[in-house]
Amino acid sequence: MPHNHSVRNHCLPSTAAVHAGENRLKAQHALIDPVFQTSTYTFDNMADVVAYQEAHNKGHVDDRFEYGRYGNPTTAAAEARLAALEHAETAILVASGMAALAYTFLQYLPSGSHIVMTDDSYRRTRQLCEEHLKKFNVDCTVVPLGDFAALEAAIRPETRLLFSETPSNPYLRVLDVERFAGIGQRRGVLTAIDATFSTPINLNPLAYGVDLVIHSATKYLGGHNDLLAGVIAGSHKVVDPIRDYIGILGGISDPNTAYLLIRGLKTLSLRVRQQNETAQKVAEFLSAHPAIETVYYPGLETHPGYELASKQMKGFGGVLSFTVKGGREETFRFIDALQIPFISPSLGGTESLVLHVAAQAYSDLDAEQCLKAGIPQNLVRLALGIEDVDDLIADLGQALRTLQA
Repeated sequence: MPHNHSVRNHCLPSTAAVHAGENRLKAQHALIDPVFQTSTYTFDNMADVVAYQEAHNKGHVDDRFEYGRYGNPTTAAAEARLAALEHAETAILVASGMAALAYTFLQYLPSGSHIVMTDDSYRRTRQLCEEHLKKFNVDCTVVPLGDFAALEAAIRPETRLLFSETPSNPYLRVLDVERFAGIGQRRGVLTAIDATFSTPINLNPLAYGVDLVIHSATKYLGGHNDLLAGVIAGSHKVVDPIRDYIGILGGISDPNTAYLLIRGLKTLSLRVRQQNETAQKVAEFLSAHPAIETVYYPGLETHPGYELASKQMKGFGGVLSFTVKGGREETFRFIDALQIPFISPSLGGTESLVLHVAAQAYSDLDAEQCLKAGIPQNLVRLALGIEDVDDLIADLGQALRTLQA
């Protein structure tokens, strides 16, 4: 094996998260991928320019860069590692998870086209599809997640994309990824899945035949609540047109963010495994507590997606939702009594975060509108970090006791 070669792309996830996509020999013999803080790149002479342009026009990809909007060595290193983790031919790193979704939709949904997406998706994604794509004359149909008869019935001649999440947000519903991909293949429609909640450690949708997998790298991939980024992964055939489009629109990720992401990825497998274990124990604790109505977590046998999740996922994830007995006032009191989780709208980092779904994610709707959208005032989402599980359970217990006083 050549010394300066991308290695370990086909190892187990814990090894791939540390080494995949890297060159063994880096600049100045550095161990860590350096940050290339440059907006542009130089050429030795015009012959060098011509050779680069000829290779570029033929679609030949190497480690030569021309301008920062089209690529950066640090960003390229992060993309190679992300692609390896998803068993994808290629991946693109962009400014945020929503940017990854928006660029994918804009590239593959021309004027007059149609997208079918499943419900219980991230609210901003639904707003992008149901409200903002209309400005581009793109129609959107929302169907219940898991209702494949409705999904297939919604496909029209102008349908260009099927989109879903798994597990979903906030009810952690589980999609049969293979069946979803099969419908797209049979009907000749592109399929895309937001697998942010799954992570590449727990699920690889491309292995089931899905065309595109998308992540908010802000969450588990970065893992430390200190960056914003999005990822699009898949085959060159499907991803490269999006890459060219982003080169025009310009919503790229910068090298400092790429460096932080590479650093975060090195502990991805360790973090996710612990978050899986912690969430399972917390879900079991909450489901047995008299102050809790319902717990939504695919690792519980009572969850409707338990059998499917057990079959297609390696772990159930670090996020769970639950309803507190009582209304908005009691739920607020419980959240305010927590001492370890921070009140925050994100997830996937080392710190545990708690979210009152109605007050934070649906703050523009009144209680009746929230309920119509399936969001009661006692719904809480808890994203587990890497704190000790006994400390987290003790904290949840003391906060719940405030409701029983």
